[in-house]
Amino acid sequence: MFADTHCHLDDRRFEKDLPKVISRAEDEGLVLMINSGADMASSEASVRLARQNEGFIFANIGFHPNRINELNAQSLKRLRTLAKDPVVLAIGEIGLDYHWNTFPAWQQKEAFRVQLDLAAEMQLPVVIHSRKSTDDVVEILLEWHTNLPTEHPQKARPGALHSWSDSYEKAKPLIEAGFYFGVSGPVTYQNAPDRRECTAALPLERILIETDCPYLTPHPLRGKRNEPAYVLKIVEEVARLHHKSVQETAEITTRNAFKLYGLKIQVS
Repeated sequence: MFADTHCHLDDRRFEKDLPKVISRAEDEGLVLMINSGADMASSEASVRLARQNEGFIFANIGFHPNRINELNAQSLKRLRTLAKDPVVLAIGEIGLDYHWNTFPAWQQKEAFRVQLDLAAEMQLPVVIHSRKSTDDVVEILLEWHTNLPTEHPQKARPGALHSWSDSYEKAKPLIEAGFYFGVSGPVTYQNAPDRRECTAALPLERILIETDCPYLTPHPLRGKRNEPAYVLKIVEEVARLHHKSVQETAEITTRNAFKLYGLKIQVS
């Protein structure tokens, strides 16, 4: 029983064999895949994909910090409409990216806050992209979370930090606020001891498994196109780090996803 909580199956690299990719994921025991939007086109595609695979694939919608040039009154209105579809689980991936700095920090922060407000309005969790921007991301998320009314659904399940790459110390205030943390392929890389150290310290009850496919292919498959069927490689490493069986780790992390996203599907 596995879940891939962050993938990009609408990517052109899946154009020729997407049905086979989805079939392989099902054969490997996946019960949930969440396709994440990064702009309007991919958000729309995520919703279409989820509608075509109802109950198995779901969608996140939003504007990645490197795509915020598309965020305007019209596109925000469209996101609001899409967010009403039951296949949409979260607003994401949104956040800050100071690695590429495609847009100035002030503009990224503005777009980030606008989409956080949309998530609060639509009562949806958020999925956060954070690259070399942890301090600002944490500050903005905690401010947003603090200002949510006590009875707001996202007070208890605010969202997830996609492919978390910073330290456990930086994660602690977000853990206390109720956030979850995506663990992806780099946890398996031999040159990523810091990633393993943080993953080992994170509470297993706050970990989500994700491939971010077609990116971040886990070891020993690096160099190949990533796909949801490879989640097993990530689960195996998380299980090793937490001294659990693969089966127990898969069950806990999959249930984490169902809890965060308020899914009513029963898994066993």
